[in-house]
This record gives sequence, C-alpha cells and structure tokens, in this order.
Amino acid sequence: MSEGHTYYLELEWRGNLGHGTSTYEGYSREHILRIAGKPDLIATADALFRGDATLHNPEDLLLAALSGCHLLTYLALCARARINVLGYRDQAEGTLHLTKDGGGHFTEVVLRPEVIVAEEQMVEKAQHFHGEVHKYCFIARSVNFPVRCEAAVRVG
Repeated sequence: MSEGHTYYLELEWRGNLGHGTSTYEGYSREHILRIAGKPDLIATADALFRGDATLHNPEDLLLAALSGCHLLTYLALCARARINVLGYRDQAEGTLHLTKDGGGHFTEVVLRPEVIVAEEQMVEKAQHFHGEVHKYCFIARSVNFPVRCEAAVRVG
C-alpha cells in the first residue's frame, strides 16, 4: 500500500479591471498563489497570452518544477552514494507547441545541469545518476512528454 501526500494552495484571480471577462482584451491575467506558511507568488499568463512578462506564468513554473525536482532527486542520490556535489546549475528549456484549435501542449523539456564534484573518481558515477533521476523524480514521472537530460559533470 502506498502512502499519499496531499498539497494545497489557494489561487485568487485579481484581474477584474471593472468589467470582468466581458472581452478577451479587457481583463488582467494576474493571480496570487498562496500556500500556507510560504510567501505569496504573483503570477500571470505568458506574455504571448496577454500576461505580464515580468511575472511568473504556469509554463515557467512547470519548467521550474521539473528542473527543481531533478536537482533535489539528483542531490539525494549523490549524497546517499557519498558523491560530494559542490555546485549545480541548470539551463532548462521547455518547448510548447500551440495547436490550430487554440490549445497546446509541451512536447519536451531539456535539462542541462552542470555539476561540480569534489574528486575525479566521483565523475563517472555522478554522471550516471542523471540517468537514474527519472525513476524517482515525482514531477518528471507525472508529465506526458519527454524530459531529457544533457548533463555535464566536472571536478571543481
């Protein structure tokens, strides 16, 4: 039997500029995400969909969730194997395909982590663990598109 964990948030749209959604152009896409005990996050639609380009959007947050889950899972695998990771940086990229019917979907995400480990003998195993992450990463296991990893590991 598996154990479940439930996550909660409150979303409040605050984009009614006086006339609600009476026109597509006449409302703001801004909304607040509230999670108990954490700072509020102000979000919007992507600028392509009339959102504010200076705020986070759902597409950004999906990419961030995949990148962050890879990082955290990878660090756990390395720590358990006594691989000393000294630095980690990712240059993630997601591709959204828009369809003629007005919808769309992500076709893939590519993670490009650059990892620094403490010793030369750790490099090979540290590289190997990038391929193991998707067995455990909750977010990557939950999406219906490929999440590829093009990792580089070096000694620092």
